[in-house]
Amino acid sequence: MKKKTSKEESLEWAQQAFDKLKESKKIKFRSKLEESVADLLEGLGVSYEYESKRLPYTIQHLYCPDFVLPNHVLLETKGYWDATDRRKILAVKKDNPYLDLRMVFQSPYNKISKKSKTTYAMWCDKHDIPWTSYHDIPLEWLI
Repeated sequence: MKKKTSKEESLEWAQQAFDKLKESKKIKFRSKLEESVADLLEGLGVSYEYESKRLPYTIQHLYCPDFVLPNHVLLETKGYWDATDRRKILAVKKDNPYLDLRMVFQSPYNKISKKSKTTYAMWCDKHDIPWTSYHDIPLEWLI
């Protein structure tokens, strides 16, 4: 007949197994300082996870619209519109949802890249950003 394992025995076994696994999978630290801190933590019996989390962050920038109209409409004008500028516009809209930002394109039906079927206009529609061609700016946008 098998003897039942106590909770303490199970925990002790699990800890030993974990310690063996940890020793067998030597962590590669990015620097000697990180390795020294890990050694200190281990020496003090402090448990830790090394680079186990990925956290998003935002680097603060300042946006300067091309034109600010008296009716509080912001006009951003673009000839060529690259991916970096598109990300910037999305970030501005996300961080400032109250802004009335509108795009004025030299050629709104240009593709966003050579391999894409998406035009500047389609991209704006997808992201709920009003847009127009320079030649067709609605008068009501301006007054």
